Amino acid sequence: MAAQQNAFKQALKKGDMQIGCWMSFAEPIAAEMMGTAGFDWLVIDGEHAANDIRSIRDQLLALAASDSHAVVRVPVGETWLIKMVLDAGAQTILVPIVESAEQAQELVRACRYPPAGVRGVGAMASRATMYGSVGDYIQTADQEICLLLQVETRAGIAALDDILDVEGVDGVFIGPADLSTDMGHQGNSAAPEVRAVIRDALARIKAAGKAPGILATNDEARQAYLDMGAQFLAVGIDVMLLTQTARDLAARWKAN
Repeated sequence: MAAQQNAFKQALKKGDMQIGCWMSFAEPIAAEMMGTAGFDWLVIDGEHAANDIRSIRDQLLALAASDSHAVVRVPVGETWLIKMVLDAGAQTILVPIVESAEQAQELVRACRYPPAGVRGVGAMASRATMYGSVGDYIQTADQEICLLLQVETRAGIAALDDILDVEGVDGVFIGPADLSTDMGHQGNSAAPEVRAVIRDALARIKAAGKAPGILATNDEARQAYLDMGAQFLAVGIDVMLLTQTARDLAARWKAN
């Protein structure tokens, strides 16, 4: 039996629009709820949410029956951590703050088995192979792993063309909050200078044959990024969805 086909990776290859959402509660029950919403993809955020390898695994389990594809954002692009997340059953990895082609090459190698990479060959005892029931996993896994890199600094933008030349990178995600802050706008990703850089970056990613992605948390930004050519677009964050709705509800009824 071969590794399960990564439908999200195939959709990106075909150029299909993929609408997603961020998950920051770090709780499997919240992930299971989000999995009923109908998003194409959901990010299990290991960078800014209170996640560890066990909570990541439990959210992967919670999404297993959902049509929403799980994307795991690791806190840092370390080979040992990527190995653990892949063995836990993730097929799509999102790595923050990528700033060079050399870094991108090492991340590709972290996602692949030897001789093409350095991923440890121990998945037969893990969830990735359903505990050894996927007999041909090691022979077929590489082609189903989707690697997404975040470019979110001035250094990353300067190296973008070199990063895009790296074989094995499936998509590049622009981090608007970090990028705008690094550009001196303190999280104001709507600043004209920042928008111009984002527009140019998304166009370059698409022209290189990679999937361009980004996150937006309001309708103006969502439409702007779609118009710029974003292909995999995160349209919200679960924590923000809850807090905004709760605050609006409380304010509306307390005003009566």
